[in-house]
This record gives sequence, C-alpha cells and structure tokens, in this order.
Amino acid sequence: MQHKSVDILLVEDNIDDAELTIREFKKHNIVNELFHVSDGSQALDYIFGKGVFTGRLIEQRPKLILLDIQMPKVNGIEVLEAIKADERTKTIPVVMLTSSKEDPDIQRCYQLGVNSYIVKPVNFEAFTVAIRSIHFYWLLLNEPPAK
Repeated sequence: MQHKSVDILLVEDNIDDAELTIREFKKHNIVNELFHVSDGSQALDYIFGKGVFTGRLIEQRPKLILLDIQMPKVNGIEVLEAIKADERTKTIPVVMLTSSKEDPDIQRCYQLGVNSYIVKPVNFEAFTVAIRSIHFYWLLLNEPPAK
C-alpha cells in the first residue's frame, strides 16, 4: 500500500485536542498535508512503514511530528526515543505538544533530543496562537538538513 508524504504527523490520543489542532491548521490554511494517529504504536508503524503502513516509503518523512506524551500502547517518550535512535529519522523535528508540565518528562524529552516542548494551553486563544507559531517556525522559518 502506497501512502503519500505528509507535512505534519500529529500523534494525539485525545480526539478533542486532535480535532482542535486539525481545525486550527485548516482554518488558517497552514498545512497542505496533516496526518493524525491516535497512539504511539500507530505513530511508530507510520514512521517506520510497518503494520497497516507497510509499504510507506520511510524516505517520505514528515516535516514535523507533533507528539503527545500520555498515550495508550506506546507513550510519546518511547516514540521520541525510537525516532531519535534511528539514523533514518533522527533529524525529523519533533515537538512535544502535551499537557504534562512534569519536570522529569521535560528533562527526559530533551535528553532524548526533542526539538521543542510545548505545554498545551488550556485557553482556546492561547492554543490557536501556539498552533500558528508552530507552523510559522517549523514549516516556514526552520531550515532542516537535507535528507
């Protein structure tokens, strides 16, 4: 099965947060291709072309991964660890977009090589500003390394 490449891989188990994020990207015409998976296991399958994503070209990497921490099956820290440990994927920018303000989570993510750690704002307007800022910086300003 062939899967097209995406600009942003959104890994979020909370359907309300996922829908809000997707709606904000679409509302501001921010991204052409966004793909959502609802747990860490699906994220790893997508990123590494396994399971239902067998045949997806790993070389067609997302430009950005938005990753929650608290998820079923495989948590976000485990997903981050797998991404940053693999030569094929370690340069993909990963932004933790999570409700966890726990210092051990923050420390561990940076030790593993996360590119940014953003605590989800509770306030709707602050959340929309955060989404626009993520797009502006990671997809327009940031210059990633050649694949």
